[in-house]
Formats: sequence, C-alpha cells, structure tokens
Amino acid sequence: MAWYAIVLAGGSGSRMGAACNKVLLSLDGEPILCRSVEAFRGLVEGIVLVTRPEEMTACRSLMSSWGLAGLIRAYAPGGMDRQASVRNGLEALPEQCDKVLVHDAARALVTPEVIRRVMDSVDRCGTGVASVKVVDTIKRAERGVVVETMDRSSLWAVQTPQVFEASLIRAALEKAVADGETLTDDCAAVERIGMKVSLTRGDRENIKLTTPFDLMVGEAIIRQREGY
Repeated sequence: MAWYAIVLAGGSGSRMGAACNKVLLSLDGEPILCRSVEAFRGLVEGIVLVTRPEEMTACRSLMSSWGLAGLIRAYAPGGMDRQASVRNGLEALPEQCDKVLVHDAARALVTPEVIRRVMDSVDRCGTGVASVKVVDTIKRAERGVVVETMDRSSLWAVQTPQVFEASLIRAALEKAVADGETLTDDCAAVERIGMKVSLTRGDRENIKLTTPFDLMVGEAIIRQREGY
C-alpha cells in the first residue's frame, strides 16, 4: 500500500499583510512550509509539493536547507484555484500511489497523531477528513440580517489533511470539472458524486495560519508544546 501526500503551498500573503507567500514566513524560527512538510516524515512514501511556478526555486532551496528534500518526490505548479492545484498534484503522483493525503501548507501545526487518525479512517471507510465540532453559535445572514440560527450540534469545522483513495479523488475532481463546478473543499468533490465522507477527530490546535493573529496563536501553541 503506497501512501503519498499532496501539500498545497500556492497561496499568498495578502491577509497576512506579507509581501511573500505566507507559507514562506517563519513560525517560531522555522518556515511554515517546512513545519507542514516535516509532519509527514515517516508516515508517507513521499510528498508532492504544489506551489506557484515563480516560487518553486525558493521552495526547493528551503527543502534542501532544512533537510527535507528527501521527502519531496515531485513539485507541481499551482493552478488558478484549489481544485486545479489538487488536480496538478494528483497528476504528479507516481503510478503506484494508492492513498493520497491532501494538506494545506498553512496548517503547519498538524500533528502525526491527526495524520494517523485520518489514515486509519481511509483504510476502514475509503475517506478520512480531519474535523472538529463547532463550538460557536452560527448564524446565517443575508445583507447583515440574521435569517437562521444553525443547530451547532450537527456542525463540524473541516480541516486538513483530507485523505482519499487516489482513484476516488481523481474521479471526483474530473467529474466536477466536466460539470463546470468549482469547489473550495476536496471532500465536497467526493460528496457530490454520492460517496460518503467520514469525519475523523482533528485538533483545535491544527489552525490555518492566515492572519498575523494566527501567527501569534501558532507561536504560543509551539511554546506550550515544547515547554518554554
């Protein structure tokens, strides 16, 4: 059984207020991208790193300087949107790949425990998506006016990694493209072809680093984990 990961690193730094891709920024002394890649060490046969073409050289240099080059099996260019980027990553996977984990590089605090849980789920169910229960009250609004209060007991916040049988996610994304659908979530592609998606326990510390506030929270989490 061959497991591979696709790490998506083709974002920007606009909401972070940075002049470069946010995953190239430092988080407590180590680049965000390197922390994300390193989390998969020993768990997968290799990683396909998807990044902007103009940043590919910088990413290769980072992987080399941080001792991570051996984990990367291929580099793939990012697409116009997430869906296209994942498809590019899938095309770069080796033929022997059976199961694939799709992960956002901006979730640099993911732990091996979360990764193992989604991998166990895909073995049992064919899918495995890291998620946490919603704890806030969620309102649906139109033009700033509440039209519905959602029942949070049935609501989950989805994280990454999202893990699938490689043939399943390929077929689901090809169907979405054929139907003219653009999806922002990988499991949504699987849902729309009628397949069940299994949620697994994520981690509230597995935050997506999007804003300067997230960086502060991320560094606090690392300090707590490392005891300093």
